[in-house]
Amino acid sequence: MILNITEAASRQIKEMMKEEDSENIRLRFGVKGGGCSGLSYAMGFEEDINEELDLLEESNGIPVVIHRQDAPIIEGTKIDFKENMMGGGFTIDNPNAIVSCGCGSSFKTATNAGTPDPNC
Repeated sequence: MILNITEAASRQIKEMMKEEDSENIRLRFGVKGGGCSGLSYAMGFEEDINEELDLLEESNGIPVVIHRQDAPIIEGTKIDFKENMMGGGFTIDNPNAIVSCGCGSSFKTATNAGTPDPNC
């Protein structure tokens, strides 16, 4: 399994999916260039998949679409949802990240440095 979604994150994602106007909605998770460390996580909802470019898997009841080229970068990543006094938010624990920025939203791996944002 490429991605592990915890029970808490699954509950939150399912609530968010209810707001989408589609029965075929899936979570898309991947990476994009940018951020202080070179790569940033991308997470959103999508109906369509490209069977040549995308992988489809399920984690904790959530259908997930991952671009094939992102799979090695995020292999073994855990998505959790944490509540605190300031509200709540998703946390991402990627065992492949060797460097991440102070806020944890960007990273790089041993094999992929991405393209750091010079304005960061």
